Amino acid sequence: MAVAPIVAGCLTISGFAFCFLRDRPQQLGLAPYGADTQDPTPVTAPWRPDFAEPIRALARASRNLTFWVLAGTFFVCGLSTSGLIQTHFISLCGDYGLAAIPAASVLAMIGAFDFVGTIGSGWLSDRFDNRKLLFWYYGLRGLSLLWLPHSDFSLYGLSLFAMFYGLDWVATVPPTVKLASAAFDKQRGAMIFGWIFACHQLGSAAAAYGAGLTRTLLLTYSPAVYTAGVACLLAAVAIFLVPRPARLRASRDRVVAA
Repeated sequence: MAVAPIVAGCLTISGFAFCFLRDRPQQLGLAPYGADTQDPTPVTAPWRPDFAEPIRALARASRNLTFWVLAGTFFVCGLSTSGLIQTHFISLCGDYGLAAIPAASVLAMIGAFDFVGTIGSGWLSDRFDNRKLLFWYYGLRGLSLLWLPHSDFSLYGLSLFAMFYGLDWVATVPPTVKLASAAFDKQRGAMIFGWIFACHQLGSAAAAYGAGLTRTLLLTYSPAVYTAGVACLLAAVAIFLVPRPARLRASRDRVVAA
């Protein structure tokens, strides 16, 4: 019964999407977002990739260091969020004597800070170096995870964790999307980001299984939490292997021209 409202909501939203979403702004008589409305982009024939196009896009992207850095850091993103905290946080709190309802309340607090952090990250991503933003996001997330086992699971300690961790949860997505769009051509950029996001889900799966295995064998989640924290710090440093966005766009334009 707990998933019934979610299923109903998904079906409702899919119906709205089918009825009201359009592929291109020209279909609604609009210019692309940010374009001069006095000089609308001419309507062009839609690009219709075949079923093998995602594989070809992956093959091309795999020759680019930026792809592997973004895929690797997003693997860490999944490893340190939905796979670990979203899956195991209530059980982790139970090991420290915190009941399920207060633990769920902390998760709700994380979600509230996540809402603020994600909106703010989108605003910042349009104005600052996305690599530096990801450095701070992964760095603060890693430090908050390293702090968690030492928080005493008190109201004060968990509130600090929820604030710093929550602000960085989905905040990594806007700058990662921006870097991916700067590195790859317009038609295949979203498709390549799909592969990057697949690495996020692989990281989530690894953490969901690995943390559970750690808890079963060692009777503690601490190794999994520390591992995720250190991985975030490594991701914060690794992101600077990606060139500056201006250089990414120049390299992308050369590839497209060729």
